[in-house]
Amino acid sequence: MNDPEIDVSHQARRAAAAARVAEATGIDEAMIERLVRRFYERVRGDALLGPIFEQRISDWEPHLQRMFAFWSSVALMTGRYHGTPMTKHLPLPVDGEHFDRWLALFEETARTACPPEAADHFVGRARRIAESLEMGVAGSTGAFLARGERTRRPRRA
Repeated sequence: MNDPEIDVSHQARRAAAAARVAEATGIDEAMIERLVRRFYERVRGDALLGPIFEQRISDWEPHLQRMFAFWSSVALMTGRYHGTPMTKHLPLPVDGEHFDRWLALFEETARTACPPEAADHFVGRARRIAESLEMGVAGSTGAFLARGERTRRPRRA
């Protein structure tokens, strides 16, 4: 059974943490939405990543809404996202090259769309996310990566 006092205390700590990050970086929900929209515009036009997304996403707005919530939770610790990113990525035909491209596009977008403190905050988290997802995807194929080790899938002719 949930204790209402504990829930209120947890919510207060989360709100205080989000306020500290927002104050230090300038990140707010509007910035998150701008960053995510610009990033996915670039992803959709990317020769390597675009086809992977296009095969799986026909209606982009619901995906973008999930990504706003995800990045709100990641960047501001709001708890808005309630999904399982690892399970969504496990079946994808991706490897280190894809994660490198995703990171490069994300970092370029963050550095042009956000002030330096915000971009640094987003990029640091994106790097950890990419590393975790790459390790998980590799593990799902039976390859267990050491920290810093990369995975490469065979390319089809």
